[in-house]
Amino acid sequence: SIKQLDRYSQLILANSTAADTGEYSCWLQLCNGDKCRKDEAKTGSTYIFFTDKEELFVPTPSYFEMVYLNPGKPAVIPCRVTTPSAKVTLHREFPAEEIETDGTDIIYDVKKGFVYQHPTSDHKGIVYCKAELQGAPQISIKYHLLYVEVPKGPPSTTIEASSNRAEVSDSVHIICTALGEPDVDVNFRWQYPGQEFERPVIFQNFWRLINRGTGHTTRISKSVIVIEDFEARDAGNYICIAQNLEGETTVATKVELN
Repeated sequence: SIKQLDRYSQLILANSTAADTGEYSCWLQLCNGDKCRKDEAKTGSTYIFFTDKEELFVPTPSYFEMVYLNPGKPAVIPCRVTTPSAKVTLHREFPAEEIETDGTDIIYDVKKGFVYQHPTSDHKGIVYCKAELQGAPQISIKYHLLYVEVPKGPPSTTIEASSNRAEVSDSVHIICTALGEPDVDVNFRWQYPGQEFERPVIFQNFWRLINRGTGHTTRISKSVIVIEDFEARDAGNYICIAQNLEGETTVATKVELN
């Protein structure tokens, strides 16, 4: 529960568990009428450990996690512990070995986990953490480290029609494909001839991870528009706009009536 008082605000955690371990932040809101914004100059944060000898690692909702290794930024294997005095080591599943933490290229931060400062393709593979504290060691979930080397920027996008010339009553598919970073979502928008008539069409969106070269992982996202029973009003330009956090790319193709 949260209590808002005149000079301070209070967060109360009831029945706390090891899963509550982490950083807690608060800030002042500056309001002008109904519009409020965060006051960056007046913020505070603290990290709280909820110690549990039965749960040395902070619980996670899954048993397996993906960690993307980008050459331009540090990567974190987030095996956080519930007590800062636990001894934590990092291990590779195959070949089975402990990974040395040298304090320079690989460091351990008790509030984050193991940090690869300069990830390379040599770091890819499956790893896990081991924690010890006056008793039998505990093992974390497994982390699959995937190396990524995709230029930052708007999605690299292409478009293709199943046929650029269609007969009446044909079924036509137009596929818009975008390549990008594995952990960056791509949103698609379409403009097509029958749009203003509210022509019934089918949209299908999906994505998957693919390997491009040795150890390089890329996300391929696709949006498909399906026109069943092609009509004269469906002929024209089909425009796909693919957008991510870096910007958007527009591509187009033309389908004509035979």
